[in-house]
Amino acid sequence: MPPAVLISNLQVAFGPRPVLQDLSLEVAEGTFFIIIGPNSAGKTTLLKTMAGAVRPRQGQVEIWGAAADRYPSRELARLVAVVPQRAPTDIPFPVQETVLMGRSPHVGWLGLEKQHDFDLAAESMYITGVAHLARRPLPQLSGGELQRVIIARALCQQPRLLLLDEPTAALDPAHQVNIMDLMQRLQEERGLTVIMVSHDLNLAALYADQLLLLKEGKRISSGTPKEVLTYEQLERAYGCALLVDENPLGKGPRVNLVPRRFLLKQPGA
Repeated sequence: MPPAVLISNLQVAFGPRPVLQDLSLEVAEGTFFIIIGPNSAGKTTLLKTMAGAVRPRQGQVEIWGAAADRYPSRELARLVAVVPQRAPTDIPFPVQETVLMGRSPHVGWLGLEKQHDFDLAAESMYITGVAHLARRPLPQLSGGELQRVIIARALCQQPRLLLLDEPTAALDPAHQVNIMDLMQRLQEERGLTVIMVSHDLNLAALYADQLLLLKEGKRISSGTPKEVLTYEQLERAYGCALLVDENPLGKGPRVNLVPRRFLLKQPGA
């Protein structure tokens, strides 16, 4: 069985500016894989390249053994669903119609949904907690509600690979945990491969099987949360002091920002 994603010697540039440089990685099927790193590290660009939305200057992205750019668009959309960083806020459709858009790679050329499609939309809305909003137009939703609708649309697509760009950024702590628990449950129960960009190092430590730490388009480290989230590697990536200790939950390390005023109190500082 080939890996869900195999990236070899990837280079991506926008004009003369390199964004990703000589990047290689492998994501096994059924893995919860989280990409972390500071702003402008290339995290979103990497996700878009996996989705086929950005073409590399050099190297290749393979999805289950085939080059991503060789898939017909409908076939790739049956395998890969994307939850973007910023969901559209001006679409005048109600929630149910928006979620049903996830069925477009599967319905016939006339675009007519069948009962099975409506059932999948209802299930996706239920498990993301937006079923009660089915008739609500998108512009009337809060940021957190809108994000969960976009996740529901992606789940309705029935992908094997789900790519999410900071899906918890607009959510309160309760909904952050709900979304992360949902991703983990889909991974464990359905074998879904989840690749996510996140700025929350502690959520990443708690949920990820594997992490990739980027800085300026280059790999700083990859591996388990315990292997990646070390003081030395985080300081190298973020350029600030981050205290790393054992998580009291017993799952991965815990990362705490150290304010500069505490550093200035240290002898010799």
